[in-house]
Amino acid sequence: MAAEREQNLENFKKEGHSAFVIGYTGEIGKVLVKELDEVKAFKRVVLVGRRQTNITQKLGAGFEERVVDFDNLDDYKEAFAGCDVGFNTLGTTRAKSGAQGFVKVDHDYVLKTAEIAKASGCKHFLHTSSQGSDKNSSLLYTRTKGQAEESLKVIHFDRLSIFRPGILLCDREESRPSESFFRTVLKPVFYFFPTAISTPTEVVARAMVNNAISPPSENRTELFENKAIHMMAGNLKPKPEDMVKPVKKSAKETDDNQEL
Repeated sequence: MAAEREQNLENFKKEGHSAFVIGYTGEIGKVLVKELDEVKAFKRVVLVGRRQTNITQKLGAGFEERVVDFDNLDDYKEAFAGCDVGFNTLGTTRAKSGAQGFVKVDHDYVLKTAEIAKASGCKHFLHTSSQGSDKNSSLLYTRTKGQAEESLKVIHFDRLSIFRPGILLCDREESRPSESFFRTVLKPVFYFFPTAISTPTEVVARAMVNNAISPPSENRTELFENKAIHMMAGNLKPKPEDMVKPVKKSAKETDDNQEL
């Protein structure tokens, strides 16, 4: 796996790709930026966010930070210009932003970013979703995550990679009592079955970068469930049947693909 990764990285670097990241101040986003800085797969990485953080002062050459208003993203299209790869780790919670705010961030902002990125030349969009995402779910969280996935599919990127991690393992800066409770209760499960229902944020970030530098699969849309994320990150010996879950195409997707 290590040798294959190095070969993929070498080939990828020769192609001179540029990327953008939204959600880079979040738990996955922070370690994703760190991974991108260490790997140096991209000649240019644009960090797109709502506030200035000056994070680029701690990063290597090629990183730049662009402040945008996600409610008026059409006014900031230039932030995505020239980026052929996009990473999304943007997300909030209902407790923090309310039901409408959660939908706005986890669906509307993501979709608008994807639309502008596609129009600006983005070929590969890597999206962080959640385990159990289902557009028909009765739960707001999993329903919104599922609806975001479906919305991204019909944008028709050349390549769309969706990551569905389980319970994220990290030391959060913000307090999430319910998540902290489940992490405590399920700690034995995490220990004995590390790939079953949990994923360290570092593993998600590494899997996203490894996927970005890897040759595309035969599927336009790649879906990575929790175990497959661990495999893509190099934590487990990969099995072909476990790596990329086939994604059923909607009728609209099928019709649109036939027109291409």
